[in-house]
Amino acid sequence: MAACSMEDVFSIMAACSMEKPVCLIESDSEGSLRMVSDALEMLLQIEQKVVVVSVVGMYRTGKSYLMNRLAGANKGFPLGSTVQSKTKGIWMWCVPHPRKTDHTLVLLDTEGLGDVEKGDTKNDNWIFAMAVLLSSTLVYNTMGTIDNKSMENLHYVTELTKNIKIKSKEKNDDRTIVRYLPSFVWAVRDFALDLVIDEKPCTADEYLEHGLKEIEGGKPQYNEPRACLRTFFSPRHCFVFESPARAKTMKKMEEVTDAELYPEFVEQANMFTEHIYTKSDTKFVGDGIKVTGRMLGQLAETYVKAIQSGKVPCLENAVVALAEVENAKAVEQARVLYKKGMESVRFPTNTLEELSAIHASSEIDALALFMERSFRDDNLEYQKKLSILLQGEYDQISEKNISESKTACEQIIQRVFKSLENNVGAGLYTVPGGYEKFSQDLQEMIGTYRREGKGFMVEDVLKTYLDEKANLVTSILEADKSLSKAQRKAEEEKAKSEKAEIDRLAAEEKRKALEVEMAQQRKTQEEHIKQLNEKVDKDKKDADDRHDKMMAALAEQTAKASGAEAHRLADQVAALERQQQQDVARQIAAERSNDQMMMILMEMQKKLDNVPVPQPVPVPCTIS
Repeated sequence: MAACSMEDVFSIMAACSMEKPVCLIESDSEGSLRMVSDALEMLLQIEQKVVVVSVVGMYRTGKSYLMNRLAGANKGFPLGSTVQSKTKGIWMWCVPHPRKTDHTLVLLDTEGLGDVEKGDTKNDNWIFAMAVLLSSTLVYNTMGTIDNKSMENLHYVTELTKNIKIKSKEKNDDRTIVRYLPSFVWAVRDFALDLVIDEKPCTADEYLEHGLKEIEGGKPQYNEPRACLRTFFSPRHCFVFESPARAKTMKKMEEVTDAELYPEFVEQANMFTEHIYTKSDTKFVGDGIKVTGRMLGQLAETYVKAIQSGKVPCLENAVVALAEVENAKAVEQARVLYKKGMESVRFPTNTLEELSAIHASSEIDALALFMERSFRDDNLEYQKKLSILLQGEYDQISEKNISESKTACEQIIQRVFKSLENNVGAGLYTVPGGYEKFSQDLQEMIGTYRREGKGFMVEDVLKTYLDEKANLVTSILEADKSLSKAQRKAEEEKAKSEKAEIDRLAAEEKRKALEVEMAQQRKTQEEHIKQLNEKVDKDKKDADDRHDKMMAALAEQTAKASGAEAHRLADQVAALERQQQQDVARQIAAERSNDQMMMILMEMQKKLDNVPVPQPVPVPCTIS
């Protein structure tokens, strides 16, 4: 068994639990963005997958309170009780996810939009774009009602396609951008109306959809945000909140308990938090790549650098750059895990099968770790690199195992045959009848050596030793004058037969070693292909599940739509289906890479199969 199992590996991938929020992205007085290195380092340490919830909205609308509630705390993100905005840039709070034990919940509180103290709206556009790029759920927080004013304040959504690029070499397709954007939640604060449309009770979600309908003859600043929200974000949800408490109590919201708040508000707040906990998906990028905290930090840094250089953040470029870093890291982490697993080897192993079994177990764990953390390795560049690295590590360990076995056997040879060599030095065998005594002692010591021999080099070391003593055997035989010519001839034939048997056993030992090596190579090939197929199937399922979920949401909207909106939705659905077909084509390309990997492994196997295997020599065994 390998010393470090996959359970051991994933147990160290703990969630980050921060005591309080930290500033992740600073916004200076001129509207420029900058990563805060200490906060970035915290994010880079999170190996778990993340659910990222960002809140945006006009300043002084209670955004921070909602985020603190999601963190299960009263204090955290600064609330403030004045008309000045307290949050500058983007602040981050990472806490264990309340429902998904293998996830970290990352909360991002953004600088209030429309702050009168800011000189222009450029900074607001970038803050909004970063919140969209980083989150899996975007919460838009407003006061009062969903009306023309609140829609006009959401003009940032109309700038999204100018501030975010999906493909590096293609124009954004507004109909399919929904695939890459977060789910959307509109939080309406201090809502004092009844949820009624056309004199019929409605849900908050229905209230939102009603508010998003195009106003006939309406001004562009009214209809454009509505159209963009309908096109870019799915699914969409709405929560309305009555006033939390009396004005006096609201000035100290960081200190009050739920018992001091209006019960209706507490119930509405609990519904909101439960929705976020249960419905917000894992953050993903590209065509379904699930994001860890470390990956989120790298993405944030990439996006901010693009903005600093005057470029529009490109999702595809960010994913490509991320894949290179993550895949290289996955290779190294898998190699380290493999080496840790191989630390359980005790040299020399009694058999090659023992070493091969430890290698197989360690390789399975290493491959599983690589498959878990790698992505977009379409040409299998990094998997091939890992295969070469693991084979190199195994070759080094095999060489050490051979060396250790050889050394152990040589030490036993020296000890067991020491009395024989002392007798030779004393001339005890160069007397009449000496050869028979020598032959008896030699066979006895060979038997003792084989019983005590360690590892799988026993016969090879014995053969080498006896080959070195061949002239000694001949000289002792010739020195024994008591033997007749016929007896000497018989002893020569017997010695040849014994030598042939020694050679046969050594050759058989090598043959078995080659067979074990080839069997191990076949297992390696099969494991690479097996785990690759499983990863391809899992990635395809994840992508299909996300696509099906999105199409179900659009189908629900289409069923309720009519006229121009129904036609728009039908066009969007058709565009998304075409995009899905392109993804399937890329999947087929990945499977062809799989075939390519299989061909490479088969070529390796052919080379192994062509290695000449020593054949046993059919001679009678005369050595006990």
